[in-house]
Amino acid sequence: MLIVMDTDVLVAALRSATGASRAVYQLLREKAIEGAASVALLLEYETVLLREEHLEATGMDRDDVSLILDELAVILRPVVPYFQWRPMLSDPDDERVFETAINGQVDVLVTFNVRDYFPAAHRFNLAVLRPGEFLRRL
Repeated sequence: MLIVMDTDVLVAALRSATGASRAVYQLLREKAIEGAASVALLLEYETVLLREEHLEATGMDRDDVSLILDELAVILRPVVPYFQWRPMLSDPDDERVFETAINGQVDVLVTFNVRDYFPAAHRFNLAVLRPGEFLRRL
């Protein structure tokens, strides 16, 4: 199963040692499921994780974030966005995640913002699930 993880799921996974987001993140790290990301999405992860509020909440510093991103860059399948699908969503901040999912031909986009991706996701027959629902379906 190939997934794209929305930035909010990665943030939640790093802010809490328990919960569905952490479980999804661990499955990716253990290669029990396969993930995908574009360079633009990895840069978005970096920008968000380096926000002061997230650094304080996680107890991480810039080096810790770099290590996490380096690991993700190794384990996630690279997606080259051959086609730009913008604008399709009501929230422009979600466009990178959506384009990565479509261009990467993933099975599931895992996010807390399920509503933000409809009806565009339906048009591409893309499953959009919250972390807990995704885990239940596995």
